[in-house]
Amino acid sequence: MTRSNFSAPRTVIRTALLGSVLLAGLAATGCSPTVATRGNLTDPQLVAELQPGQSRRDDVAAVLGTPTSVGTFDPNVWYYIGQKTEKTAFFEPEVTERRVVVARFDDNGVLREIKTLDKSNGQDIDLVERTTPTAGREMGFLEQMMGNVGRFSAKDTKGKGPGS
Repeated sequence: MTRSNFSAPRTVIRTALLGSVLLAGLAATGCSPTVATRGNLTDPQLVAELQPGQSRRDDVAAVLGTPTSVGTFDPNVWYYIGQKTEKTAFFEPEVTERRVVVARFDDNGVLREIKTLDKSNGQDIDLVERTTPTAGREMGFLEQMMGNVGRFSAKDTKGKGPGS
């Protein structure tokens, strides 16, 4: 055999090996999770700086920022709500971290209580999937597409058409 007979199989092997490495790299990057942080995911060290009885509303706002929500029935309760999720490919997102900080103030604006709730304090609620019935009838695709044919004339009652 000559040397040229061995070079063709080596080229094929190199090309196949390079293609396999590229395919494996694409598969690995396609399966890496997408991380999303939503809300105000407070830092536990910053929360620890706040001392009930000593900190005031301005102090809490300076350390943690603007609250995500203020109590509906009690404006002296502030909520900082945040969560981090990971989503891989087409799967449902998975909550990896959730934190709710509840700050309660007295009427003078002094912090009385601060507590942190995490993912273990929450409950999963299954959504009910149903539809509300409406009056009328359901139209099919063709009825919707052809429903306006012949309903409008080219001229109105004054003899003027579109664009006149």
